[in-house]
Amino acid sequence: MSAPVLKYQGALSALDPEARRKLLARTGESDAQVASRVQAIIARVRAEGDRALFDFAREFDRVELQALEVPRARWDVALESIPSGVREALTRAARNIARAHAAQRPQATEVETERGVVVGRRPDPLSRVGVYAPGGRAVYPSSVLMGVVPAKVAGVGEVIVCSPPGPDGLPSAGVLAAAALAGADRVFALGGAGAVAALAYGTRSVPRVDRIVGPGNAYVAAAKLQVVDAVAIDAPAGPSEILVVADASAQPEAVARELLAQAEHDPEACCVALVVGASLAQAVRDAVEQQARVARRGDIVLAALGSRGAVLRIDSLEEAWPFVADFAPEHLLLATSKPSEDLARVRNAGTVFVGQRASVAFGDYLTGANHVLPTAGLARAYSGLSVLDFYRWTTWQRVTPEAAAAMADDVGTLADSEGLFAHAAAARAWRAP
Repeated sequence: MSAPVLKYQGALSALDPEARRKLLARTGESDAQVASRVQAIIARVRAEGDRALFDFAREFDRVELQALEVPRARWDVALESIPSGVREALTRAARNIARAHAAQRPQATEVETERGVVVGRRPDPLSRVGVYAPGGRAVYPSSVLMGVVPAKVAGVGEVIVCSPPGPDGLPSAGVLAAAALAGADRVFALGGAGAVAALAYGTRSVPRVDRIVGPGNAYVAAAKLQVVDAVAIDAPAGPSEILVVADASAQPEAVARELLAQAEHDPEACCVALVVGASLAQAVRDAVEQQARVARRGDIVLAALGSRGAVLRIDSLEEAWPFVADFAPEHLLLATSKPSEDLARVRNAGTVFVGQRASVAFGDYLTGANHVLPTAGLARAYSGLSVLDFYRWTTWQRVTPEAAAAMADDVGTLADSEGLFAHAAAARAWRAP
């Protein structure tokens, strides 16, 4: 008899404390070796600039670059070279992403807090942002769209894409084509922690940016965390994850498909289903086993399910919601009979797929929602990437002479109480004669 595919089975209520802790604390142990190597890479880029970047291309990508920046003509060649069906799908995705994010543009506000005192706030697009696009085993042109299109919708002045070079010294054709379709301004053949350092601090060739967004491997994630003294980043991200909540209305095969779709991303992906009732839970486990053993990316799928895969039985949907809030999944799929009502019960999810037909795959590519999302429970505090990430806010206050006179004494009293006597004098100077 073959070994079980899933790491965790049985009732959620019977899950032992250590297993529950591992499911909820998905960041794992800090990898000191990765952090140390990343620190050294960043230090070299800051000290040596472009020379370090060329060296890293030889060391990590095994390619001798002639230039760091990719000429626009090569983007155009890539766009022409990809299959027409892929180009049409990317164009459709970019259009939907633009529509969804345009609806999220923030507006300036003003409020009169008391007579003669007006406080305002205005969104200003960032001047320059960097979008990281993975290469190597994980090449996702769709992630280029998810970073570049919202930035352009927000009105960012310059959008720069960095992606590792292949054997020909260029990022993948799909990444270059997506950069062209999305409206990127510049592309660099740079990967890993070196790319993050270059974007954060700048080199002779690579300009410094205001924010870095986009997914990447452990080295990219560690580098982003190490450069926050110089640049803003999106939510720290790790391996992909999904939590499915399913009741008797769900198709077992559909639930299994969603688990496998995330499992094929990474051997460290976390794929969990909470299923109402013993019979449905068993049917879902059987479907997962069957699909996993014939999956085309079977090695990755089996590794993920064997380390962080779970189908757990619950007695009712009410048992699910506290676990959902604690787990705070990147992707949450509601495969229930009344998913729109259940949506109101959800707290802490990167994005929610309402109904079993709302496959996570649709959101990954074509709905227009952003697929750059917080992982490892960080949806408790972080949101997915949106147009809001590409603005900073300018606030202002206007005070009439009458309002200044009316506030002077109270401000003076508060300032004196804090020992800030120059503040008190500045306020009282505007008292009425």
